[in-house]
Amino acid sequence: MNPLLNKFETPFETAPFHLIKEEHFLPAIKEAIAQGKSEIEAIKNNPEAPDFGNTIEALERSGALANKISTIFFNLNSAETNDEIQKLAREISPLLTEYGNDILLDQELFEKIKIVYQSKNTYDLTPEAATLLDKTYKSFVRNGANLSAEDKEKLREIDKRKAELSLEFGEHLLKETNAYKMVISDENELEGLPDYIKEAAAMTAKEKGEEGKWVFTLDYPSYVPFMTYAKNRARREELFRVFSTRGFKNDENDNREIVKEIANLRFKRANLLGYKTHADFVLEERMAESPEKVTSFLTDMLNYAKPVAFKEVAEVTEYATKTEGLSDLQRWDFSYYSEKLKKERFAINDEILKPYFKLENVIDGVFKVANKLFGLSFKENKEIPVYHKEVTAYEVENKAGEHVAVFYADFFPRKGKRAGAWMTSFRGQKKQEGKEQRPHVSIVCNFTKPTETKPSLLTFNEVTTLFHEFGHALHGMLANGTYESLSGTSVYWDFVELPSQVLENWAYEKECLDMFASHYETGEKIPEELIRKIKESSNFLGGYQTVRQISFGLLDMGWHSGDPTGITDVYQFETETIKETELFPEVEGSLSSCAFAHIFQGGYSSGYYSYKWAEVLDADAFDFFKEKGIFDGETALLFQKHVLSAGGSEHPMVLYKRFRGKEPSIKPLLKRTGLIPSEN
Repeated sequence: MNPLLNKFETPFETAPFHLIKEEHFLPAIKEAIAQGKSEIEAIKNNPEAPDFGNTIEALERSGALANKISTIFFNLNSAETNDEIQKLAREISPLLTEYGNDILLDQELFEKIKIVYQSKNTYDLTPEAATLLDKTYKSFVRNGANLSAEDKEKLREIDKRKAELSLEFGEHLLKETNAYKMVISDENELEGLPDYIKEAAAMTAKEKGEEGKWVFTLDYPSYVPFMTYAKNRARREELFRVFSTRGFKNDENDNREIVKEIANLRFKRANLLGYKTHADFVLEERMAESPEKVTSFLTDMLNYAKPVAFKEVAEVTEYATKTEGLSDLQRWDFSYYSEKLKKERFAINDEILKPYFKLENVIDGVFKVANKLFGLSFKENKEIPVYHKEVTAYEVENKAGEHVAVFYADFFPRKGKRAGAWMTSFRGQKKQEGKEQRPHVSIVCNFTKPTETKPSLLTFNEVTTLFHEFGHALHGMLANGTYESLSGTSVYWDFVELPSQVLENWAYEKECLDMFASHYETGEKIPEELIRKIKESSNFLGGYQTVRQISFGLLDMGWHSGDPTGITDVYQFETETIKETELFPEVEGSLSSCAFAHIFQGGYSSGYYSYKWAEVLDADAFDFFKEKGIFDGETALLFQKHVLSAGGSEHPMVLYKRFRGKEPSIKPLLKRTGLIPSEN
């Protein structure tokens, strides 16, 4: 009686987390793989001539059970993992990799797909169906279908090893994050920290067996406030050095050899498939198209941002010198002094703003935005099983009262959850044989926890993070495609950030903030003056932040747009690659690569630039909303129809131009970040 192999007898057929145990996963995955293989055999053994329905659509439908179970498993491995799940992941990942390769390297299956592809002009296909055919054929070619038997075997070995290394990279990072704690016994060392941070640190200390003290960790809600507010420079340096050397301490969690091996395997794989580099391989299926275009884009942005960034760092240095006589501003000083300067210049900081951003109110706010723009309503449903008591499940309906999606929200850090914030799905959307499967979407964050005396009060950065991830969630929830592999967020990587980043813009607008931002104690609405200051300060350090993002983008391209086989010293390689983006004196031993989970654990290799790329799209798109009114129904409908609901049904530039009426301009972004005067 394995619940993963039975029909889910739950509301909306949601995952029955209350029934699932760790021991269910491996046998369920093996059974699902066996089913998937038999579905492939049925396609191959079909005596009828290959056509779009019996080959391409049949392949699209195959493996549904394996996809369903593995999605649940890997989402848990990110949000609620433990030693047993991590051990299972090391067994399950190679099985799924091999299963995927068995399909993509099946010559008999590929010959059928090739017949359909070569006669595609004889079919009357919708644009979405044409995209599916093109994507299916390319996915086989890009995964070695045209290789010799010997090279196919090499590809299998590479993919298997890559999957193992990626898991190992993430495990090292999580172990190191969980193992570290900075214990403070003397309250004087907490000078400058707001009370809510001290209270949270005391609570962490209690959880970690250090009652009566204060504990700070490498989790963002602990690390970032300490670096921003703690006056104690020595402690800031201590925490910074531990954080910036994650995966680079010459111990059992060191990731240097892993990142080198991953980069080399990706390069070898690309060469095997006939591509010059891994970046050439990846970018063939991106809006940006080539490594040269990405590097040119990042360099152009750097040329605008760098002079502004140097000016900003000089201003912060001058402020630190003037107020405290500090002349050698270091990286561990920048957040602290820039926050003080921001507070002085704009009379605003997180301590002033947090009381207006109680988590429950902000959630209500994004729900109201979704309602005003797209007619969605959210209702908590306690009958829907969840994987942890902190997770809340909602059913989502449209204006007509029809079911749209299930939405899970998981907001606080805990031992089994990786750092950061992300959106994911437990089930995608599709239409098949006259029936529609609606999606089950989740957002996972690591926000400031409630304390014994205060609810969870978000920093403004956390507010925009919630809007960001909710934008991704809307992309998943409003999906309206036929094929799951093209539905929702299944779009080009450099397009996927548009819905998330564009929604952040609403968090800066009075018309939106008035709907939910009220003081958690008095109920008083956020004052207009504070909203004005939020907007005025929004591009504070715009140059610095842009250079920082470009630095990560260039580092990613450094690893993947050349031959990495000659990289022997990871530290030296990184230092050389990002030297044009350096704004501070070098800190010996500080390294990003060994903790760069986006590119070595997540799916962003050769794709980190896409955050900036999508910012160009989002600034241009929001300009369009502002022209008509930020809650204009007609504009929202265009965005829903051509972006959110369209998924990956057509090329993203085609979809964007349908929404906007023209190609995006870089100017709105340059103005928004203060890199060119707004009157230009």
